[in-house]
Amino acid sequence: MSDDQPVLLEIDARGVARVTLNRPKVNNAYDEDMLAALQDGLARLAADASVRVVVIAGQGKHFQAGADITWLARAAEYAPERAYVASMATTRTMQMLNELPKITIAKVRGGCFGGGAGVVCCCDIAIAEEGAIFGLTEVRVGVAPTPISTHMVHALGLRQARRYGLTGERFGAAEAQRIGLVHEVVPAERLDARVEEVVAEALMAAPGAVARSKASMLGATGWTLDAGTMSWLAHDSAMQRASAEGKEGLAAFREKRRPAWAPATG
Repeated sequence: MSDDQPVLLEIDARGVARVTLNRPKVNNAYDEDMLAALQDGLARLAADASVRVVVIAGQGKHFQAGADITWLARAAEYAPERAYVASMATTRTMQMLNELPKITIAKVRGGCFGGGAGVVCCCDIAIAEEGAIFGLTEVRVGVAPTPISTHMVHALGLRQARRYGLTGERFGAAEAQRIGLVHEVVPAERLDARVEEVVAEALMAAPGAVARSKASMLGATGWTLDAGTMSWLAHDSAMQRASAEGKEGLAAFREKRRPAWAPATG
């Protein structure tokens, strides 16, 4: 394993896998390479009977900043077929994480925005430090969070998903806990220890029973995604990203200016 890989994966003797998002220079924002690495890693973990628990964290100060804006801007210019493939990469990664037949734990430090919040929504357990900051921020750059939208509603309920997914506003860890995005909030110096305590609890659960229970919870409530739904979500994402509004929002972000739809500051 090389430290320059976009995703680091380690499995200890207990069957605890550590998945580290490893692009700290861009706050662990994902691009096609990170998504491909995540899919490969999740497939490996799903197939490995020795793996019991998966802990996902970010390298450095932040958990995950969503999609890499530079990549999104490139993808906005892709031909339709390639643009769809780019959106399906996110949609498929989130689906694999959501349905992984293992106990998954998100360990959240620092910033957690856009698709990063989607990762948290797809994990079974989420624990954040007190100083963590969250946001479902896609609409602020003119794109739509469709690859994570079903998972947002699943985790937050429609009422909270509508507020935070439509305004894109930021909120703190206490609010994230109140609306159900995270289960626990702890002091920064306690985060590692608290995650390890929950890992120990998770290892007491029978792995076969975990897999069946998770599948039944998701299946019975309609939270598994079929091919048709995934295709629609990916298509919708690609269409908005390639729109004039999407291109304006991404350009404004890169140029550090307000997008055309935002009111001027007085």
